[in-house]
Amino acid sequence: MIPRRRHLAVVRRRFAARAVPLRSWLMQRIFLPMRSPRAARLLYAAVLDGQTVNLHAQLPRSIALPEHATLVLQRGRRRCEGPARVYEERDGRLLMDAAILLGSEAGGLPVDDGRWKVVLSTRSGRRSNRIPLLLVEPPQPYGGPTMPMAVSPVSGRRYRLGRTVTGNLRVVVSPARASAEVMKVDLSHTGLVVDFRVLGTRATEPWAEFTATGRKIERPLIDLGDGVWRTIVPLDEMAPRRRATEHWDVAFCSADTRTMRLGRRLHDVRNPLRVFAMNQASVAPQGHPPLLVHPRYTPAGNFRVSCSRMPEAGRRLR
Repeated sequence: MIPRRRHLAVVRRRFAARAVPLRSWLMQRIFLPMRSPRAARLLYAAVLDGQTVNLHAQLPRSIALPEHATLVLQRGRRRCEGPARVYEERDGRLLMDAAILLGSEAGGLPVDDGRWKVVLSTRSGRRSNRIPLLLVEPPQPYGGPTMPMAVSPVSGRRYRLGRTVTGNLRVVVSPARASAEVMKVDLSHTGLVVDFRVLGTRATEPWAEFTATGRKIERPLIDLGDGVWRTIVPLDEMAPRRRATEHWDVAFCSADTRTMRLGRRLHDVRNPLRVFAMNQASVAPQGHPPLLVHPRYTPAGNFRVSCSRMPEAGRRLR
């Protein structure tokens, strides 16, 4: 069964690789020239902050300046609307601007998972028009210290701009991947507390698991509501034994979901190690010698706690 699935996956990839050039050729040579006189051409299209669709388009010359304009997202019988602005440039061109927040969790349009068609609806008096939006070129990545947000920082859902074979713009909504996202790290001289969100899955009787080389500690979690949990890091049990420093990974565990490493991945920075760097501190667990505790993130974005013996404590042990 597994070899057959792998074979089918290879066939699909090869078919997709051959279909993309053909689809692009059909779009550029046939559909775009044929539809341009009756459709708006997108000059800019992107999803900013992971959940806001930003559009700038030029309307066809056959359209007069409307009294009212609305951006319509439709999937099957479901329909959502957002505001759009149509205005006339000095050279007589009609342009459209729209910034639409997506996701009811963020206070935006309640779009669910799937492919949503996008059109511009205009009205002047009793006359109305539905104008397709042509995405000639897909959004291109840009350089700089930040990068496009791949997912919504609120819900973890992914909102991606795509196009049909005829060039029509559409918004593709994908569900949040199961993950545990660190929200707050509170390090004081008495201990370490970590708050995190669980996205894309439900948790039944969860707990936190701290692992280092040859060691494992399980601890209960505090439910803060709305998918947010708190773990109090058991520093009194995490003192190094054989080495001067031990590195502890933290995971979210549950009876009905896979183990998930805590981390920070819902961001748009290119160098998270530098931007999200945290200072180390001397912590004195009750009844134990003081430790140097350094919470940090790995290059993969996983949360890690490094515990080191204090130099003075090491000399006393000798």
